[in-house]
Amino acid sequence: MSATENLWDKRYAQAGYVFGVEPNAFLASQSARLVPGARALAVADGEGRNGVWLAQQGLSVLSIDNSAVALAKARRLADERGVALTFEQADLEAWSWPEGAFDLVVAIFIQFARPELRDRIFANLRRALKPGGLLLLEGYRPEQIAYGTGGPRVAENLYTEPMLRSAFADLEILELRAYDAPIHEGEGHEGMSALIDLVARRPG
Repeated sequence: MSATENLWDKRYAQAGYVFGVEPNAFLASQSARLVPGARALAVADGEGRNGVWLAQQGLSVLSIDNSAVALAKARRLADERGVALTFEQADLEAWSWPEGAFDLVVAIFIQFARPELRDRIFANLRRALKPGGLLLLEGYRPEQIAYGTGGPRVAENLYTEPMLRSAFADLEILELRAYDAPIHEGEGHEGMSALIDLVARRPG
């Protein structure tokens, strides 16, 4: 077990769900873009709230996370909701990302990654999309540190509009929005937050 796995296993070891069991609000707001039967990848999906919700919408979902504890809770949530999806323990630094395999890639608050790893992950998010595939990404902006309501306290891990425009310049950016809003996602994300949302499509 890596130190990172151990850290997240400890965080997820509590009885309840750290980030709740309901889908991320930004993800849920994009429901009209979802196509039943489409193949979806839920990146760093933790205890499964987003992957399970995608499966409830009729998508074929691969949910990946590096924490075995989180994955066990995600499987339990899927059973409770009566949906089937595939779970895989994956270290994003070493995982073999399938190329052009997914109609949808969802990356919600994956800001544990230092900049050099983040750049590789962003490249792999793009790589995993089929031509015409959709990327849904949400994160915190640097202003989040002052709020202290969730996310990393390391400014370099946070997102700005110029950063995302540059990182995904080869995709068709359909939406890119920075705003402040309260979120209520378990004890992990609670209160007014500095958010940024990206909806982008791989050309082709």
